[in-house]
Amino acid sequence: MEHVPFPSWPDVAPELIAVAAGRAPADTVIQSGIWVNVHTRETLPDHSIAVVAGRIAYVGPDASHCIGPDTQIIEANGRYMLPGLCDAHMHIESGMLTPAEFARAVIPHGTTSMFTDPHEIANVLGLDGVRMMHDEALLQPVNIFTQMPSCAPSAPGLETTGYEITPNDVAEAMTWPGIIGLGEMMNFPGVTNADPKMLAEIAATQRAGKTVGGHYASPDLGPNFAAYIAGGPADDHEGTCEADAIARMRQGMRSMIRLGSAWYDVETQITAITEKGLDPRNMILCTDDCHSGTLVNDGHMNRVVRHAIACGCDPLIALQMATINTATHFGLERDIGSITPGRRADIILSSNLTDLPIELVIARGQIVAENGSIKVDCPHFDWPDHARGTVHLGHTLTGSDFEIHAPDGANSVRANVIGMVENQAPTKALKADLPVQDGLVEGDGETCQIALVERHRATGGVTNAFVSGFGYTGTMAMASTVAHDSHHMIVVGTDRDQMALAANRLAEVGGGVTLFKDGKELALVELPIAGLMSDNPATEVAAKADTLVAAMQACGCSLNNAYMQHSLLALVVIPELRISDKGLVDVRTFEMIDLLEPAE
Repeated sequence: MEHVPFPSWPDVAPELIAVAAGRAPADTVIQSGIWVNVHTRETLPDHSIAVVAGRIAYVGPDASHCIGPDTQIIEANGRYMLPGLCDAHMHIESGMLTPAEFARAVIPHGTTSMFTDPHEIANVLGLDGVRMMHDEALLQPVNIFTQMPSCAPSAPGLETTGYEITPNDVAEAMTWPGIIGLGEMMNFPGVTNADPKMLAEIAATQRAGKTVGGHYASPDLGPNFAAYIAGGPADDHEGTCEADAIARMRQGMRSMIRLGSAWYDVETQITAITEKGLDPRNMILCTDDCHSGTLVNDGHMNRVVRHAIACGCDPLIALQMATINTATHFGLERDIGSITPGRRADIILSSNLTDLPIELVIARGQIVAENGSIKVDCPHFDWPDHARGTVHLGHTLTGSDFEIHAPDGANSVRANVIGMVENQAPTKALKADLPVQDGLVEGDGETCQIALVERHRATGGVTNAFVSGFGYTGTMAMASTVAHDSHHMIVVGTDRDQMALAANRLAEVGGGVTLFKDGKELALVELPIAGLMSDNPATEVAAKADTLVAAMQACGCSLNNAYMQHSLLALVVIPELRISDKGLVDVRTFEMIDLLEPAE
């Protein structure tokens, strides 16, 4: 299916003028609703909206002059008419879905615009993978704007990715029709140290007149933070507390506060608005990462808006943070984000602004969902074979690949251990005294093994370490080819043979997530596209993801959305401790450290 560009405002201005003036009939008129005006933060009862050519021509108390014999009439019946919701920062791949199936999942929740950074697939398939995501995004009946990934690898020298993104790749992508800017600049040390490659990517984006996404994961708000902002990033979603949000907004950044499947960073930051009274124009809501189970069972941006309101935010301000603030940030205020003339007719009908039930969704003037049911097709890209065959282990793994040898004669060792933090992306750098049996270091209680298995170049490499916090018991292992951001394979387990079984199983099915207990596979989520995504419907993927959650719980894990935590253990740009194909990374200093400390 070929992408047909959506007509611009100037393309259809004569039609908009004619309908607004009453000289021509509208395609659709929504009557007798409450107009939620996010420009003025007002709710205006007894208003109507006239739409033609997919754009809004008129908003006012009476649109009868816009109605012709073939005009479609939608009765709002006193419901709120609000703009379609915008997700300012997110990764489609984290939903385990292709862009088409992700769109199908979120449209009934009122999301009509997404700003997506496909840096997951960039790490696996490079610019070619980004182009495939971009092309499928443009086929959808809603607005999916693509940010060109900036950091593959995210931390050069500390990890090896399947492909590397270059400044030339960024410059090329800036000419594509659906590219809105540069994806999150995760290599914040590179920016603060004026790395020529990072600055070249930022420069190519700025010279194209597009927005540079930020990702400053350090708690240091001193000179390094100032240097990062001076480098050009315009927003940041890595804040976790009120001081983070305030610091970003004071320096002219947009503070993006996220509620994903496992990131609960809204409540601790929105107080900058609700209690400190700062101007909310520079705060934006987003999801960052939502897996399919969250999308199907809980919602998408409607869930984030409801949560912000529950945290004490005025409903109209929360809606601004999910509509006009986002549009303004990306230079699209004249195209999306509000119900005003000339804008795309992305409109939600809802009977309550606090609970925000999504009763009717219109995108580009077309009814796309009603009462939770999708009403349109979401076309698929024809993914080639090389995008479906990306798991290359080099050899069949055995338990011996996961052995950690102790120093000669040692009965116990002190190990550096990755510590989980529930509902947050950061980890803790812990230490644990672990037992030695037959010359091999073993996990103990809360501490179990973690391994990163190389899967891009069939090197056969396995990096072993320890992790604490999952609460696993018994004989089990869980493996995933979703391993932000290098997307090798992460295996966590209490038994080396089970770890080998899980890893080999993912090589067999072409990627995904699996969990083995006592030699039996309890759950499998197949993700054959780049080892990251499925092109099956979200409901099917979510059902398998629910089985995975139940299997993790059966193995003793009670963490909220622990799968998301599992998938981030190789993210070597967020403190404190991570694993990569090169070893254990202390992200506080961006240095490799030894797994085992020398005996004193």
